[in-house]
Amino acid sequence: MERTLDDWMAAAAAELGVDLAVDVRGLLDMTRVVAHGVERPAAPLTAFLVGYAAAAGGGGAAAVAAANARVTALAERWAAEADGADGADGR
Repeated sequence: MERTLDDWMAAAAAELGVDLAVDVRGLLDMTRVVAHGVERPAAPLTAFLVGYAAAAGGGGAAAVAAANARVTALAERWAAEADGADGADGR
């Protein structure tokens, strides 16, 4: 039997006792942006923070999406600032 990411997410959600349909692709995209724009270990930690912030803000898929969008934008700004700093001295 082939197991998929969707199967894993369903099993993990059941194990944790949550029933939440989130934009998995959006979360994966966010972790990619963070891994490349900040540093790789920041990706899973940021995903945790997104979930924590969403829960602290009342929970639900919309809260996850909002927190995800905020940290994605932050990671993009960090990457752009780093690119600007690298280019500022001719490197």
